[in-house]
Amino acid sequence: QLQLVESGGGLVQPGGSLRLSCAASGKTLGYYAIGWFRQAPGKEREGISCINKGGDYTNYADSVKGRFTISRDNAENTVYLQMNSLKPEDTAVYYCAADRNILYRYCASRRTSYDYWGQGTQVTVSS
Repeated sequence: QLQLVESGGGLVQPGGSLRLSCAASGKTLGYYAIGWFRQAPGKEREGISCINKGGDYTNYADSVKGRFTISRDNAENTVYLQMNSLKPEDTAVYYCAADRNILYRYCASRRTSYDYWGQGTQVTVSS
């Protein structure tokens, strides 16, 4: 029932910025914690950030901490990932995912916590 659509990916130079969006439809976004994941060629999908249902708690992987910022606008049913100071190693397909069952206060970094996934958007960081 819940559908997620990522957008905003593209090609940027090292040090550049992108803002990814995850637009939800079919359900109220406030019911769900949201995670951002990425998958590079030959690698497993990894969690990079998450935000709880109310938007007052966020978490980041060490590899992106201080460079990426997750936020949500529940009125617009959209979650964002602002990506600054991009590095070539950030190149990957980026996915958003939704978790309804987690307690309100928290969000999870593990893939198995999430029930709904978007189709992904490609981010390429290259000179």
